[in-house]
Amino acid sequence: MKIICIGRNYAKHAQELNNDVPQEPVFFLKPDSAILQKNKPFYIPDFTKEVHYEVEVLFRICRLGKNISTKFAPRYYSEVGLGIDFTARDVQQELKSQGLPWEKAKAFDASAVLGEFLPVDHFEDLSNIDFCLKKNGEIVQKGNTKEMLFDVNHLVAHTSKYMTLKIGDIIFSGTPEGVGKVEIGDRLQGFIGDKMMFDFMVK
Repeated sequence: MKIICIGRNYAKHAQELNNDVPQEPVFFLKPDSAILQKNKPFYIPDFTKEVHYEVEVLFRICRLGKNISTKFAPRYYSEVGLGIDFTARDVQQELKSQGLPWEKAKAFDASAVLGEFLPVDHFEDLSNIDFCLKKNGEIVQKGNTKEMLFDVNHLVAHTSKYMTLKIGDIIFSGTPEGVGKVEIGDRLQGFIGDKMMFDFMVK
């Protein structure tokens, strides 16, 4: 399986990091070794001094597809979840300053937190999903999928132009503003609406 992460899909998040708002989806990949699930603790790696949380709504691919049209995209995902794209921000900034790829900052082990998933039919409208992240009991990120620059159907169509989507692949659909640093001892809890989707510690 592969993890497809969409960057800069919320305008205010792009602006908070002084990035341009994209005219088409920006995406990068994480390997399956990046997966952290079942509320296991996240251990801050020793190569960074500034790991940031980025909470994101996830979509799990349920059929094989290539060059999928936007109209038929809903046939290709069946579950909605919540996760975190952990980012070594100091490493990312150094790489960006040299015009180098981001993998060291984005694709490291345990950098892709997967919470629970819910069936698509659990939601009345995928373009109106409230979600948030709490750190130590306080909300630090809050968003709604209506704020995405590119909705899930657009993301499925766009990414499938460049690579075949396979059963089990996961799309991280981007993060709203409010990203920030984690410290040892932090507790991170993610919610879709009032439902807790993950709850784990930083060590």
